[in-house]
Amino acid sequence: MRLSGWIGAVIVAIVAFFALLSLVWTPYDATHAIPADRLQGPTLSHVLGTDQFGRDIFSRILEGSAITLAVCVVGVGISALIGVPLGIVAGMRRGWTESIIMRGNDLLLAFPALLLAIVFTAVFGASTGIVMLAIGIAGIPGFARVARAGTLRVMTQDYILAARISKVPGPVIAWRHVLPNIAGVIIVQVSVSFALAILAEAGLSFLGLGTPAPYASWGRMLQASQGFLASAPHLAIFPGIAIAATVLGFNLLGDGLRDALDPTTRRKARTSA
Repeated sequence: MRLSGWIGAVIVAIVAFFALLSLVWTPYDATHAIPADRLQGPTLSHVLGTDQFGRDIFSRILEGSAITLAVCVVGVGISALIGVPLGIVAGMRRGWTESIIMRGNDLLLAFPALLLAIVFTAVFGASTGIVMLAIGIAGIPGFARVARAGTLRVMTQDYILAARISKVPGPVIAWRHVLPNIAGVIIVQVSVSFALAILAEAGLSFLGLGTPAPYASWGRMLQASQGFLASAPHLAIFPGIAIAATVLGFNLLGDGLRDALDPTTRRKARTSA
């Protein structure tokens, strides 16, 4: 894996560490307001300052990292658990089965995460679970397309033909031969989808469709900072940096994994060397 990929892995590891750390410890209670300390800049007692309610920003960013990663894990998990089997079935069965699945994917592409979140919020109210569900459903087509493309390539191999001649059942072929051979592209898709899910979660929370107050969310922190950009810019700077750095980390990690797991890229690298 290239240096950029390792840099991305380090960034992701740091964010994951902070998310796990927030489950057991934060410098202050992230939801506890102390009006006497409101709108303080970075100090020794509050390393990133405080917000308009006197809450410690560092503690809220730590708690927000846990919420953000939880949303991403569940949302991307929903996308992968539904999209990958659909893509494998479409690539193995072909014909009308493939047409129905892929046309359904095209239809689902017309409903982005934002639109789904608005619909679900109108029915069930804003919550973190709604964001998870919206991101999960919106990400299904991407996984289905990647899994189908990988499956089509695997199905042309001689060992697949031998398995079919031997009357090996389709589910067994999918589990033993197809899934292991497309695992690399699925892992890359997961990494890239994490970056997209972080942006989607931040955007939905910014619009008030995600994690409700007073719980910390990077997008909601940006929303709350709008009225204080001139007097207390640190309210927007630090959660903005957290979002940008985490998205960059997952993108770099995804690019590194693509180079490491794609046999075509490895072959070109050996040829050029």
